[in-house]
Amino acid sequence: MDIIYNDVFLQHDTGMHPENKKRLEAFNEIPQTEIPHSEDYLEIVHTKEYIQRVKDSCNPGGHLDQDTVVSPRSFEAAVKAVNATVMASESGDFALVRPPGHHAYPSHSSGFCLFNNVAIATQKLVNENQKVLIFDFDGHLGDGTSKIFNSTDKVMYWSLHQYPAFPGGGNADEIGEGNGNGFTINVPLPSTGGDDIYLEAVKRFMPIALQFDPDVVAISAGFDSHQYDLLLDLRLTMNAYYETGKILRDNFKRMFATLEGGYNVEILHKCVTNFLNGINGEKMTYEERGTDSRIMTIDEFEHRMDALDRNLKPYWNI
Repeated sequence: MDIIYNDVFLQHDTGMHPENKKRLEAFNEIPQTEIPHSEDYLEIVHTKEYIQRVKDSCNPGGHLDQDTVVSPRSFEAAVKAVNATVMASESGDFALVRPPGHHAYPSHSSGFCLFNNVAIATQKLVNENQKVLIFDFDGHLGDGTSKIFNSTDKVMYWSLHQYPAFPGGGNADEIGEGNGNGFTINVPLPSTGGDDIYLEAVKRFMPIALQFDPDVVAISAGFDSHQYDLLLDLRLTMNAYYETGKILRDNFKRMFATLEGGYNVEILHKCVTNFLNGINGEKMTYEERGTDSRIMTIDEFEHRMDALDRNLKPYWNI
């Protein structure tokens, strides 16, 4: 898995905001990728009215919502982020993009996100008669992605996230609706949880993902669960992202990824590097001392996982 990147993503100017260009500037000497500027993909997920509103809001710039900032070149960067993610879905690579996408809904922005990069690439694959597993390990629930695929059995959405936390929701009883019943796996991690319970959760629900038997795995790769991140209270280390990559490599053949969160600019590039090391079968570059969860956190985690097991058991062999 190689990186798809272009300096246009630095032109999404958010000023003194957690989601700012310094996140990607910390990656040194990344080769430039020629990325198309095609708006055709946007309507796969988003409404025409919303697309036009984003375009209009970027000139001269301001806020799309309380949390989401735009500037004159934000629309261009967001369109390129969508195209880079579609490219990654075709080549099996990692789209190192901003703005991120998994909070964006068909008709409104949310949580720093303009267009839902992973949802657009996923729905394109579904339109091509492929089943897709979306594995979202960002520390926040990808509420936009979850909502978009809530009622389909063609996409399984599997999220590991801090609960409770922004944007709300993502509890163990939210498993999809209608044809999508049983195709949403929300793993609500208690705050202060460490590597131990996170990796246990990945391994615990992997059999369900394998029973789904996806043609493609789309990875919403967020790194804000790291213990030194600014916005959450989880305690993952860089080691956990390496192990995540290894687990995915061991279980799936066709995968691609796109960047979501991760707001510590000194840590993000190391987490991404470790994740790519794991998924590419390479030695881990950066190592930290692993983290263990407190007894009370483990007890709460087990209570939540038992509830999730019960909710999913009617649909899968657990």
